[in-house]
Amino acid sequence: MAKDRPASELDRELADLPTELRWREWMRRIEAVLFASASPVGRDDLARVVGQGASVDLLVEDLSVDLGERSFEIAQVAGGWMFRTRAPYAPAIRLAADVGDQLLDLSEFDVAVLAAIAYHQPIPRNGLKDIFGKEISRDLIGRLHARNLIGTGPRSPQLGAPYTFVTTEQFLVAFGLESLRDLPDREQLEDAGVVGEALQSDFG
Repeated sequence: MAKDRPASELDRELADLPTELRWREWMRRIEAVLFASASPVGRDDLARVVGQGASVDLLVEDLSVDLGERSFEIAQVAGGWMFRTRAPYAPAIRLAADVGDQLLDLSEFDVAVLAAIAYHQPIPRNGLKDIFGKEISRDLIGRLHARNLIGTGPRSPQLGAPYTFVTTEQFLVAFGLESLRDLPDREQLEDAGVVGEALQSDFG
């Protein structure tokens, strides 16, 4: 979320412009904000750069149409909007672009553990052990933490009050989800090859 900043230098209303040009300028402002932001931008923040009462949702919708056949699109994730490369161009990006830490670089088992956390959160390590039938290494948990895909949840009411794990906003961003309600069901996970036999009885 953007910090409170004085907006006196920004003419939000653009009253001197014709209606059509005013709308177009508001679209361009939203485009600039989304382009510059490294994380999803919420409705309230986008409303700070357009006229009072202007519909951010309609502006974003028109901007999406305006982008047309471009290689990127506007995605609604983690309660906000951000630019995302269209899926057909992912191989070209992996081959030629310097994306650094943006690549998840997770093994299939890492993803399976991440899925278990997403569906059963908050869940302690011994809860993951019950699902997979083996101890989940601290190194694996550390990899998910290092990529900011999971965080520490509340203490479990179990004996010893172990820490639990929960997913983060970055998890939603990485997988293109607006909220946890958008998690795929078990059949979709199985079709994608994410959920194996060890998990099939645990996802409903």
